Amino acid sequence: MADLATTYPDPVQIAVIGGTGLRELPGFAQVATLSVETPWGNPSSPITILHHNSPSSGKPIPIAFLSRHGLYHEYAPHEVPSRANIAALRSIGVRAVIAFSAVGSLQEAIRPRDFLIPDQIIDRTKGVRPWTFFEGGMVGHVGFADPFDTALSSIVSKCGHSLEGDGVKLHDSGTLICMEGPQFSTRAESNLYRSWGGSVINMSALPEAKLAREAEIAYQMICMATDYDCWHSAGESVSVELVMSHMRANSDNARRFVGTVLDELSKEEHAHIVSGESLREQSKSAAMMTGKEGRGEETVKKMSWLFPGYYD
Repeated sequence: MADLATTYPDPVQIAVIGGTGLRELPGFAQVATLSVETPWGNPSSPITILHHNSPSSGKPIPIAFLSRHGLYHEYAPHEVPSRANIAALRSIGVRAVIAFSAVGSLQEAIRPRDFLIPDQIIDRTKGVRPWTFFEGGMVGHVGFADPFDTALSSIVSKCGHSLEGDGVKLHDSGTLICMEGPQFSTRAESNLYRSWGGSVINMSALPEAKLAREAEIAYQMICMATDYDCWHSAGESVSVELVMSHMRANSDNARRFVGTVLDELSKEEHAHIVSGESLREQSKSAAMMTGKEGRGEETVKKMSWLFPGYYD
């Protein structure tokens, strides 16, 4: 990244949050790396800007990439600076995020190396991760009944199914359990999550998805099963070695899947989705619960950085 530009002149509307390997995608060229400081600190990695030639316009479309756990995977799930990550992406213009995550399977039919597009989340984090921008004298309640963006989900599903003849196995919906970690589940917990109807489990979806919603960013996660969670007594015990072996074996499919989604999102027909039109100004109205007289001065400064002009 040493030879890349350190600034980028135009807004970047689409971003990928994921593992370091996804920074290099077929048909995408790295053109810049941005260091963004936010009121919530620095993001977990510099933001890499990738260029992709749009199939509809022929013009280069910028895509932002951020490594959730750092360039060297140095952040544990509870240490990921999610507020800084989401704030930094919004500040450069991002309004649509495709997030990628390895997950454990809670269902027999979701086999290791399968992909799943979750449509619901059950929160099993423990409150140690900062999960909102609204605090310190500014109260805001943003709807989260459907935690993933349905328009993005439809596009991701279409792209995944287009690759099914090329090694990708996709499940169109499911409930994602987000646990605290960094330890894996007990067998009792794993079976409890299955009884709740859980499909897969990870440690990364929250608070990322909640913060994206507050930041008016359309958000969809793509999950790749790397193992059966420990409920599956006939299989191998969950381990880092097992997870990594499946990730390496399926890395080409993962990059191809994400690349195909970005290729589709770059088309002009999806401009209203990647601009976050459906979420525009929802956080402006949400914060109206607190009158100007009651708003904390420092919080107003932070929120005005995130949402210029909203709270003047």
